[in-house]
Amino acid sequence: MSDLRLEGTIFEDLKRTFSTIADRMDTARRTLRNTDGSVVGPPDLVNDVHAFADDWGYGIKQLGKHNQNAIKMINNIGSSFGQLDQQLAESMKAPKSGGVGKSGKSGKKEG
Repeated sequence: MSDLRLEGTIFEDLKRTFSTIADRMDTARRTLRNTDGSVVGPPDLVNDVHAFADDWGYGIKQLGKHNQNAIKMINNIGSSFGQLDQQLAESMKAPKSGGVGKSGKSGKKEG
């Protein structure tokens, strides 16, 4: 194993976080949108709160799209990191050229 190390769970944690952000925010938006007007205050304030929730809905949809792209990038980063880690581990196993061989002599010609 190489010295380059990153916990694999970090990618899963990031994907889980990014995949649930939009849902959690949309739940908050729906709650805000469906708020009982008598609890919020005067009708103008209720209308402003509902308008804000509607505007927020568009932003949440956009955030959801960006989150999906972020998840794809996290997958690519994880895959690339795994490949790089494997290549690094393999390179550390490979014999070094120009070193001393079994005969005890270096691979260099004297002359």
